[in-house]
Amino acid sequence: MEADQFDWRLNRDSAVALFEQLRLRIIEAADSGELPVGTKLPPVRKLAEHLGVVPNTVARAYRELETAGRVDTQGRAGTVVSAGAARSGQLLAAAAEDFARVVHAQGIETAAALAAVKAAVERLAAQ
Repeated sequence: MEADQFDWRLNRDSAVALFEQLRLRIIEAADSGELPVGTKLPPVRKLAEHLGVVPNTVARAYRELETAGRVDTQGRAGTVVSAGAARSGQLLAAAAEDFARVVHAQGIETAAALAAVKAAVERLAAQ
């Protein structure tokens, strides 16, 4: 996949680091099927240039995705969305279902539950 096919924007004013925004966007795209298993991601330098960030931003996002099993990096052959990405999406859906059951059982308002999740994710991203 070419870098210019990634019509993504990173928010420089966000408290969430740019590499983390990119990492989360790739996860979202893999989970939704926008980036199916086996899709080759753009080279670090090309995606960095396209997004207007330094190459280390993309490299860190790719490295963390690889550590999490979401992509496979094959040296000069590139980085591809791994089968682990599909499994992670299934795990996320199951965790969300479990969380929704707790929220419902406790009578917690949807907005409060979503705010709690967002705050937890942002807290982890800032670490």
